Amino acid sequence: GKDHPHGMRHTHCYKGDSKMKLIFIRHGKTAGNLERRYIGRTDEPLCDEGIAEILGKEYPDADIVVASPMKRCVQTAELIYPHKEIKLMPSLRETDFGDFEGLNYEQLCNDISYRSWIEGGGNAAPPNGESREQFCTRCCGGFIQAAAENRGKTVAFVVHGGTIMAIAERFAFPKKGFYDWYLPNCACVQADTATDSATGEAYLENIAVKGKVEI
Repeated sequence: GKDHPHGMRHTHCYKGDSKMKLIFIRHGKTAGNLERRYIGRTDEPLCDEGIAEILGKEYPDADIVVASPMKRCVQTAELIYPHKEIKLMPSLRETDFGDFEGLNYEQLCNDISYRSWIEGGGNAAPPNGESREQFCTRCCGGFIQAAAENRGKTVAFVVHGGTIMAIAERFAFPKKGFYDWYLPNCACVQADTATDSATGEAYLENIAVKGKVEI
């Protein structure tokens, strides 16, 4: 028991035989992704390369498909699961990068507020943006809600890189840091839910990552 992470305490998402299989898919590439821009609240569609890459891959089937309402995630979900109803969950959208939105490192590297944000590990809120804590709390709350509504099902989450990082950092076992869960566009993570018998806390195990790159 004590080797397991402290996760969804008292949320009762998963009970007894209601274990779930989960699939996390990062959306396909957008023009901003190709240019390494900070794309959070910016609602970009997939670019042609992103569409082609998705269509060239195989993804596991799911009973339920949950997606961020951002265009890039909805399009990705529709391409992968064309015959499934897609449930949109606003709380799973990407972080708001505030004044850094739509810009890349080359454009921001001389900005004092940006350099301060980078030196702080990206934890603080960018000017007019969202802090790491605010973002992770939002994403994990949405994930818990979606899990509670779909007990015993195989659920695919078609979301953002940051969203997957936030959920995996909190719930995946063995434990890793936020940036350790970075995934490229179109990557897929599969996991099973489990419950710590000593604490009743749920966590994610048997994690298999397709398309991971070492950074």
